[in-house]
Amino acid sequence: MEQGRVELSGDQLSLAGVLDYRCGAALRKQGQALIQSSQAAALVIDCTGVEKSSSVGLSLLLGFMRDAQAAGKSVRVQALPHDMRQIAQVTGMSDFFSQN
Repeated sequence: MEQGRVELSGDQLSLAGVLDYRCGAALRKQGQALIQSSQAAALVIDCTGVEKSSSVGLSLLLGFMRDAQAAGKSVRVQALPHDMRQIAQVTGMSDFFSQN
């Protein structure tokens, strides 16, 4: 499995790999910088490439959503993986992640 990474292409912020305590802090900083540098008015956080996630993945999503809001951008989550959906349901956070 591949270590977690975050990339920006146009209006899409992509999360991929394994999202856990080993990469969480670095991804948080990288994602925040990418969101601030984006010219898009609306961002899609795409989780298609996420192989596995702990609660760190949800923490990243929430942080990125706050960053986008602070930058005046709307944001939506796309392709939230099963393990992340389960964690969101257990923690009562499912409503935070509107998906397509």
